[in-house]
This record gives sequence, C-alpha cells and structure tokens, in this order.
Amino acid sequence: MSDNKFSTDSASQRNRLLSCLQAAPVTTIEARTELEIMHPGGRVQELRAAGHNIITQWAIDSTGKAAHRVAQYVLLSAV
Repeated sequence: MSDNKFSTDSASQRNRLLSCLQAAPVTTIEARTELEIMHPGGRVQELRAAGHNIITQWAIDSTGKAAHRVAQYVLLSAV
C-alpha cells in the first residue's frame, strides 16, 4: 500500500507542477520531494508540448552534503 499523498498518474503530476509553476519557479529537488514527481523533466517536456512557455535555469541546491547544480523551471506565460 502506498503512503503517497498525491496521485502518481502523469496528468495529475502535470497539473500539480503547473499549479506550482504559476506561483513560483520549481526545482527538480522540490518537484521530487514536495510534489512527489520522480521525473520532473518529463512532465515539463509534456507541459511544453501542450504549449506552456517554460524555461530551464540552473540553480544551486545545497540541501545535501555538497552543493550541486539542479534544474529550476520557470513558467514565463500561460497558454
């Protein structure tokens, strides 16, 4: 049995991600840990294919033992 608080189907993941992107940029780490989206890049590609203008910027994630680069997705405009 799963303890997931979110549905794992692709459409639900896209909806969660888009909703968050409308409020603020989202990093891959945030998408995985807070939104339970294991492949954020795939969901972003699907949103782009649907016409959403999302860019990728590079950010530094220092929550682990060492700082490293992570993708940060930014919604520039809504469809």
